[in-house]
Amino acid sequence: MSQFSGVQSVIYGVTDLQEAKAWYTTLLETEPYFDAECYVGFNVGGFELGLDPSARNVISRADGVVAYWGVTDIAAQVERMSELGARLHGEIVDVGDGILMASFLDPFGNVFGLIQNPYFKPSQESSN
Repeated sequence: MSQFSGVQSVIYGVTDLQEAKAWYTTLLETEPYFDAECYVGFNVGGFELGLDPSARNVISRADGVVAYWGVTDIAAQVERMSELGARLHGEIVDVGDGILMASFLDPFGNVFGLIQNPYFKPSQESSN
C-alpha cells in the first residue's frame, strides 16, 4: 500500500489575505473552514485550497506547477472566472476523450487550473 494518500492541500501565495479571502469566497461559493490572520483554508470537495501571505516569499514562479480543480461545466466556469477578474492563462483544450482543461491567473498572480474529467472520481483509498 502506498504511503501517499493523494493531494490534500494546494496553497496559493497572496499579498493581501483579506482581499484574497473575499475573492476566493466568491469564486468557490463557500466560506473558509479555517480563518486566521496568517492563513485561510477552504474545503473544496474534500481537498484544501489555502491562502498564505508568507508563501509569496517562497513562490518565485507561479507557473512551475499547476493544480487543476475539477468542475462539471468548464465553459461556465471559464466565463465566471473572467467576470471575477481572473486572466485566461491557457484556453480550454480537449486533451482527449472529452477531458477539458484550462487555466487562469488569479488577481494575485497564481495559476489556477480547471479540469472537466468525466472519468476521474476521487476516492478515499487508491487501488494499486
